[in-house]
Amino acid sequence: MGEPSDATLARAAASLGECLRGQGRVIATAESCTGGWVAKCLTDTSGSSDYFETGLVTYSNEAKEQLLEVPAGILAGHGAVSSAVASAMVTGTLEKTGADVAVAVSGIAGPGGGSAEKPVGSVWFGWGVAGSTPVTACKQFDGDRDQVRREAVDFALQRLKRWLEGDR
Repeated sequence: MGEPSDATLARAAASLGECLRGQGRVIATAESCTGGWVAKCLTDTSGSSDYFETGLVTYSNEAKEQLLEVPAGILAGHGAVSSAVASAMVTGTLEKTGADVAVAVSGIAGPGGGSAEKPVGSVWFGWGVAGSTPVTACKQFDGDRDQVRREAVDFALQRLKRWLEGDR
């Protein structure tokens, strides 16, 4: 099947944007390994200011703590690539930005940084809406750094749209 093309990412972002617009919701992103790529895809669409609030690239643990108020104990106990951190990133993003919807991405794009417990290609995602408990999921992607990141962006966009449409 191959990695998602730029056109595939653009279609996924536009589809999510239409879903957000249709629901009258505004999104904010919190990204680590994807470096703002989810936000870029969402804002590549003309009119995205109708549904896009802000994007935060919180690459370091310190940035996650300072900008999103992810507790240091969660980072120390679970590591940045974990369900607990993805969930806390969503909560922090919603609280800091006032957006209705948030998506978070934290993973190991490689080629280094992996371990037996968290190999290269491990990516945790979180998403949620204001006033509810965030949902998280982990995916394992194959390929080089760009492929892992591209797959993560595609998953984040498509999975959030399905969730917003009721696939919980």
